Amino acid sequence: MQAASFLFEVAVFAPLIGFLVAGGFGRLMGDGAARFTTIALMLCAALSAIGVLGFEMGGVNPIVVPVADWIHAAGFAADWQLRMDMLSVSVVAMVTTVSVLVHVYSVGYMAHEAQPVYRFFAYLSLFTFAMLMLVTSDNLLQLFFGWEGVGLASYLLIGYWYDRPAACAAAIKAFVVNRIADLFFLVGISLIYIRLGSVSYDAIFAAIPYHVHDTFQLFGTHPLLEVIATLLFIGAMGKSAQLFLHTWLPDAMEGPTPVSALIHAATMVTAGVFLMVRMSPLVELAPVTRDLIILIGGTTSFFAATVGLVQPDIKRTIAYSTCSQLGYMFVAVGVGAYQASMFHLTTHAFFKALLFLGAGCVIHAVHDEQDMFRMGGLWRKIPYTYAAMWIGSLALAGIFPFAGYWSKDAILEAAWMSGSAMGHYGWVMGCITAFLTALYSWRLIFLVFHGQPRDLHLNEGAHESPPSMIVPLAVLSVGAVLAGVVLAPFYIGANQAGFWGGAIASLPGHDIMERLEQTPGLIALVPTFAGVAGIAVAYLCYIASPGIPATLARSLRPLYLFLLNKWYFDEVYGAIFVRPYRALARLLWKGADEGVIEGIPEGLARLTAGSAGQAVRVQTGSMAVYAFSMLIGLVVLLTTILFAS
Repeated sequence: MQAASFLFEVAVFAPLIGFLVAGGFGRLMGDGAARFTTIALMLCAALSAIGVLGFEMGGVNPIVVPVADWIHAAGFAADWQLRMDMLSVSVVAMVTTVSVLVHVYSVGYMAHEAQPVYRFFAYLSLFTFAMLMLVTSDNLLQLFFGWEGVGLASYLLIGYWYDRPAACAAAIKAFVVNRIADLFFLVGISLIYIRLGSVSYDAIFAAIPYHVHDTFQLFGTHPLLEVIATLLFIGAMGKSAQLFLHTWLPDAMEGPTPVSALIHAATMVTAGVFLMVRMSPLVELAPVTRDLIILIGGTTSFFAATVGLVQPDIKRTIAYSTCSQLGYMFVAVGVGAYQASMFHLTTHAFFKALLFLGAGCVIHAVHDEQDMFRMGGLWRKIPYTYAAMWIGSLALAGIFPFAGYWSKDAILEAAWMSGSAMGHYGWVMGCITAFLTALYSWRLIFLVFHGQPRDLHLNEGAHESPPSMIVPLAVLSVGAVLAGVVLAPFYIGANQAGFWGGAIASLPGHDIMERLEQTPGLIALVPTFAGVAGIAVAYLCYIASPGIPATLARSLRPLYLFLLNKWYFDEVYGAIFVRPYRALARLLWKGADEGVIEGIPEGLARLTAGSAGQAVRVQTGSMAVYAFSMLIGLVVLLTTILFAS
């Protein structure tokens, strides 16, 4: 047991060591910084895999590994401890596996950078460490530490090219939008401590049954657990880019492509889903919040898929597919299929990282061009990348037997079998999204790899990526093919209850996972039919009759512009929030700051200087003048005394 705890600690803190060494000594180490951080991540991934096997084969009970005393103030206590259960160990294994592949890939991708890239690899390791802190936390405050850590690291990585105004703006946008959501999350944590008496998971879960009927007074009377669950979910919406708080995610594509893969696949965006699954004992007792989660998740899936249909940028297209897939995961949480949500989170990490890194190979091949309408006919130039993009797209579309088929279909089946109106809404939105996902995925493939080259200069100079970039694609391709069939028996099959070992809680009677086997055959086949239909429509529109998309864009121009401008969320937010805030800031700056705060002291300074200047004139230095002044004063004094008497 002690050996397992020690290895787990090493796995968690190895990225921190990589960050400190690369960040502190990277300028001296040169290329050695990239190698050191990569080796540290390899060690981390290997130990994480051993941990998963140990839990599954050895029947290890959940373990809490003390690290250090942290916060003790009055009656509040929060120690730094690592929680080892199947939920945390499985996510650690997934995060570290994807992260080490991103590190290896980055060696080749960043090789053309003029400046030393030790800072980039230090940030990658910091990002990974923060995510590991989040998923291994034993209390909500430690989770919040990791939560803010990935926010900081994402800001640093998205804005890595700080000489590009667009990258700086995207980094600030990601930071600000997430801070808005984090305010609600922090209020939720505070409310948990005030009403349930602790921020420790075990204490919270033990106290929940005693507060089922408690209420909270704010603009009316509301069930306490519903209020807390909703606050936590709003925090999760920001981190996982759900509708209304999603606007930062597409702009995050301004960072280097390996950053996009790490953020969108295994780390930051999945943190919100992990939070809701970790807090499943609370979410289970908040049915209204669960309906809200389904509503937001299903609508986000549909929204992001419609926008992905018309995006010209290859990375933004894949980014919107991330929003859609996260929506699926939240639908699963809403219907109580937490295991299916984690299953899709895991498989999605493989095929989404594959798609982003594949897109990076395309961008690398065509000299940093990202506009798909300038590409075409690239499959002969970069065949390995082409094959990887096919595999990733088949997994994303949920085509049998690729990974997405097992996890996405499990979510849709759970939504249908929930029997609730909101669950059926999630199923309908999910099936429509499955069609749209396949359509825009093969739109990408056909525009980039097929047809005639639209820019001969780009096509002629295209070349395959170096082995350091291709090998990670090969490894991720294996995961995109096999992860679903290999993990299905443990994540959602008959063995899932024993596999999770109590790390995911469901109330008695909430047997949605057991009812998946009863899904009617026709219902189970609908997502696959939708995916195949999407591929067929994409072939019709971009290969057989390539004039159809342009005709539709002209005839349905208002709808086309609506989708191209992402449902005008940025414009609406700009009118409602950004411009009024800037006007208020300008008023406070010019009127209050310069006019009052700086104006009054400057005015007093001018008055004092003027008075001093006048006083100086009477200081002549003449003894006669001083004696005459004293005589005048004496006369005035004596006159006053005589009149007073």
